[in-house]
Amino acid sequence: MRTMPPLLLLVTSLVTSASAQVPQPFPKPGAPGAPPPVAAPSGPPQTAAPAAPQSAAEPAPGSLGVTIYPAAQFITSYDAGMGQRYYLYGTNAPFAEIVQYYRNTLKQRGELVYEQPAVHQFDLGRFREATMAFPPSVTVKDYTFGGTGGYLNPK
Repeated sequence: MRTMPPLLLLVTSLVTSASAQVPQPFPKPGAPGAPPPVAAPSGPPQTAAPAAPQSAAEPAPGSLGVTIYPAAQFITSYDAGMGQRYYLYGTNAPFAEIVQYYRNTLKQRGELVYEQPAVHQFDLGRFREATMAFPPSVTVKDYTFGGTGGYLNPK
């Protein structure tokens, strides 16, 4: 059986400022404190069905502004600075198949950034240097270059 070459997908997403933590002002000395709100008595606690566990760093489907390749597995995410994050996904699909998927999905050809190891980038929006660390994009990299057997998994 032929093994499929593993790949790594990188999605750089602009996170809105609404999700950023906003510092609260310190209380002024001598200011009267507001009494804590009184909770109304409630009935018996309702038990909800447990939700499927989701990594704290894993984005919700559709929140990245691009459809992720169906067979891709979320690996991790990193802070890219200036309110942006890198989201890393891995898959065992061939490099050409992933590139073709994003060409069809995004309706653009993208750009082959490097031939060896193969890296293909699809820009998702306009790069604003004043507010962004990196251009929002989908980057596909073939980690099987040079005979390596798998995709990068920093876990």
